[in-house]
Amino acid sequence: MSDYVLLDILRDGQVATIQLKRLEPHIRDLMRTEKKGGAQRASEVARALNELRNDDSIRVIIITGKDDVFTIPPSSYGHHGNPGNDWDILSGVTRAVEVMCTIEKPVIAKVNGHAVGFGANLVLACDFIVAREDAIIADHHMSAGELEIDGKVVGSADHCMVTGDGGAVFAPLKMPMNMAKEYLMLARPFTAKELAGMGVVNYAVPASELDAKTDEIAQRLLKRNAYALAMTKRVLNKQMLAQFNLVHDASLSYEFLNFYMQTPQAKELAKGRGEDKL
Repeated sequence: MSDYVLLDILRDGQVATIQLKRLEPHIRDLMRTEKKGGAQRASEVARALNELRNDDSIRVIIITGKDDVFTIPPSSYGHHGNPGNDWDILSGVTRAVEVMCTIEKPVIAKVNGHAVGFGANLVLACDFIVAREDAIIADHHMSAGELEIDGKVVGSADHCMVTGDGGAVFAPLKMPMNMAKEYLMLARPFTAKELAGMGVVNYAVPASELDAKTDEIAQRLLKRNAYALAMTKRVLNKQMLAQFNLVHDASLSYEFLNFYMQTPQAKELAKGRGEDKL
């Protein structure tokens, strides 16, 4: 068993739930000043999934948030530049995205509240998505300070970044390409109800029905032969794994390049190029 700071693992028979914790103030401060928080979230998800992947007593995995929030990132980040911290982010994000493509056990997203950034892309990576109909799913990377949820600016408040934590992998697989571009390039937020209408979310339900619908799918999965289910998922995820191999390294590398291009020193040297012209 591993020790986790940003999540809990709850077991109930053959079903395990990864519950993402809220970002407490001291964790938010860590994310802003030392850039460890975002990496820690992704790396802990990767470790938890691999732990459950290797636990033969668990057959179905549910990912959800705590209380009424799935996951929301802070509104600002410091620039990169510390090699050790940057490596933690690169490796943590990569392990999380990769294991979502390769894990054989079915994973259900139980979207109990807003899912933004890494959390949103984690949702899109799941095999089944059951969500509160009013939950907002958004990738904040390309926001220019206009992404507001419940009256608060979330995600990147004052700059745009390439989405490197799974959005470029999963959104084009789950959405029509023109909508994936709107989702990523304009950081457009969608409600779960809107995404259900596009076929991206399996079920968008009232909050009062979320538990029952998620449990129903989990129990139906448990009735299937475990080996057949695992091999069927492995076959279906070949396309997802191919997409990961095709774009993930490039998208994550471009995001880091974006950060370095937007340091004060880089902006001074650019003399405006990259801000409003190429």
